[in-house]
Amino acid sequence: MANRHTSITLLLSLAAAGCGADSSDTSKLNGDETAIDIPEDQLIRTANPYARGYTDSDFPRIQELAPGVYSYEQLRSAGDEKFTTVSMFVVTETSVLVADGQGSIEETQRMIDHIAVVTDKPIKDVVVASDHGDHTAGNSAFPSDARFWAHPTSASALERMAQNSAALPMATDLVADREVLQLGGREIHLQFLGRAHTGGDLVVYLPKEKIMFMSEAYLHRVFPAMRSAFPSEWVDMIEVAQAMDVDMYVPGHGFVDHPSILKDELEVFQGAIRAVIEEAQRWHEEGFDLQDAIAGATFGSLETWSLRESQGDRALQQVFAEIDGTLPEAN
Repeated sequence: MANRHTSITLLLSLAAAGCGADSSDTSKLNGDETAIDIPEDQLIRTANPYARGYTDSDFPRIQELAPGVYSYEQLRSAGDEKFTTVSMFVVTETSVLVADGQGSIEETQRMIDHIAVVTDKPIKDVVVASDHGDHTAGNSAFPSDARFWAHPTSASALERMAQNSAALPMATDLVADREVLQLGGREIHLQFLGRAHTGGDLVVYLPKEKIMFMSEAYLHRVFPAMRSAFPSEWVDMIEVAQAMDVDMYVPGHGFVDHPSILKDELEVFQGAIRAVIEEAQRWHEEGFDLQDAIAGATFGSLETWSLRESQGDRALQQVFAEIDGTLPEAN
């Protein structure tokens, strides 16, 4: 895949943008070593930014994954922890497609401002790959004439969310299975590979570049968050993604690393989901109730993963519901 090993981090200053920085100003590009370029044996495999040596001022980060294809990582807080929320954007000859917003209007506008430093092309398409608020709550910052693509289940979730936020844009175009977009010389696939983190997870697949943005169906070294998940189906969905012609899987949380690392870590994450399922099944099969499982469950190496404390109990609850046949059809 072109440019995979020569990726660059764009050190984009909102202050500079506010002072009228030209979007073609290549002085904003920095060729220093990025996460994608760090050798595997030197990389600390964690979602904790501070364990990796980063500070808050290092974010947001933009990395060019292939010509015109960029990841955007911004820090978010969950209790005392911080980790990244990842979006992706694709610049075509005529417009920009954004896969997932950020968790607030302010943060989504910040991303839009950074995109405007990369290109003067307008944002015309927004993909709701995850319908959760940390990826959609800022969607009203996008241009009012943008198309919003979502799975029907996610479209319904957005309608429910809009009852508390009238400004939240609704889906304009639905993707029940697969939609192939031809945008400004690029072919972009929007696909539903099965229920996973939510009932309506979409992936954005670039067949030429062999890049797949998986959003929250892939949490890189982040404990499997299951409040809306279909646990066993999530394992199956990842297998479908792994069988496709993909060189780089981009997560919805955690760091965007070298493609080979991300491919390995997707396998690790699938194993993490299996580990949670197996631990819940063990307690259930031995006749313990959910509260007993919550009090006594252990997850091995996952105990050190980001969000273990906040997400472990909820994950057990979701697996118990799956075992008992009480999961709602649409989470």
